Amino acid sequence: MASKNNTYLDQVVAQQAALEEDLRTVGAGGPMAKRANRVGPARETPVQGPVDVRVSGWWRWQTVLVPPNAFVVHTRRGRGEPLHIGLGVSFRFNPATDSYLVVPGAIQTILINAYCICRELQGVLVQGYVQWIIDDFATAYRKLDFSDAQDPMRLVNVQLREQAEAAIKDKVSMMGVRDVLSDKQPIIEELTARLRTVAEGADGEDGRGDRGLGLRIVTVQIKEAVVSSNTLWENLQKPYRSEQNRVARLAELDAQQVVSAREMEAARTSEEQRIHNERELTELRARHEAARFDREATEQLRRTTRTHDDERTVADLAHTTALHALRLEREQHDERAENARLAHQLRLQEVESELAVAQAKSQAAHGEALLGLERERVAVDTGNLRNAASVQAQLVEELPRIVAALPTPAELKSVQIGGDTLGLAGLITQLSETVAAVRAAQQS
Repeated sequence: MASKNNTYLDQVVAQQAALEEDLRTVGAGGPMAKRANRVGPARETPVQGPVDVRVSGWWRWQTVLVPPNAFVVHTRRGRGEPLHIGLGVSFRFNPATDSYLVVPGAIQTILINAYCICRELQGVLVQGYVQWIIDDFATAYRKLDFSDAQDPMRLVNVQLREQAEAAIKDKVSMMGVRDVLSDKQPIIEELTARLRTVAEGADGEDGRGDRGLGLRIVTVQIKEAVVSSNTLWENLQKPYRSEQNRVARLAELDAQQVVSAREMEAARTSEEQRIHNERELTELRARHEAARFDREATEQLRRTTRTHDDERTVADLAHTTALHALRLEREQHDERAENARLAHQLRLQEVESELAVAQAKSQAAHGEALLGLERERVAVDTGNLRNAASVQAQLVEELPRIVAALPTPAELKSVQIGGDTLGLAGLITQLSETVAAVRAAQQS
């Protein structure tokens, strides 16, 4: 059975209290604390505080040294306005007439624990924090109380915390529990607007704005919202938890289905792989047998081819030898034909030479005959100039030589010359015919 106490709420509150106590201890005189701020006339024995202010000099001639991260205001009796005011301003100090106030200038953090009632009348704890800083110290030191020597910011932080908690409670009272838990932005916007109106001021209707408290809100954040009732918190979580349980159960069922499907698929895949392996082994054996058969057939074919190649090589060698012998015989025949042709050409050249010699001899004989005829013609011409008796005498003298030069006739022709009735002209005519017949016989 669920406990009635909200353990988570107790833990959050305890942690927040411890954090707040730690911050208060560090700021209010812990090991890191420095000298206290000065309010009123300076004293020789300073009181420890959050600001390290050093006072030097003696009696009325003292000097106040303010660190650069602290605001200070220096007033004097009889003056309406401060002599010095600002951040890290050091000045001369007369304890008889002067007074000063030193305030830390660092960012201040306010932790907020607002116990609110939402629209459904349920308790909700809203935790947040606000960070602020002094923006206009001339306004802040007049409107705010920094008189606590140990913690000048304590009263200001308490006032701002109260205002922040009131603003958060007003906003949460108009929101539902689920809205507060799921969306904290409306609370942040409402809290920021209210605190900035108080701390920084707002413009009035007459155009002159209120400068507020001289502070500036740096940031506003809501860290967490917790339901005070443990039962309500569990009831709010039940739909989500139930939905998550449903989703988880469905996811488990889906996972089981997926696993079953994967197992079936794996078994099927394994069986298919086994069948595939057996088929591959069968095909491998068949390929091996086929390869062996192909190898043997190839070897047998190679041997047969090698035998045929050897026989073909022997036949080709015999054929080549026969062709070589035939080629040699043809070359010898060609050589003999060439020799015969050369001999024939040589014989033709000899015949041509003999014919040329015969033609030369014939031409020479023909020339001599022509020369003889020319001589005869000259002699005839000379004889014509002579008388018939001298011609006959000369002819009788040359007749034996002419007869000796004549060839032996193939046939005998008788020419009868009757007496001397023909005279010299007839004799010359007969001689001319005889000479022509001789020439024709020689040419033939």
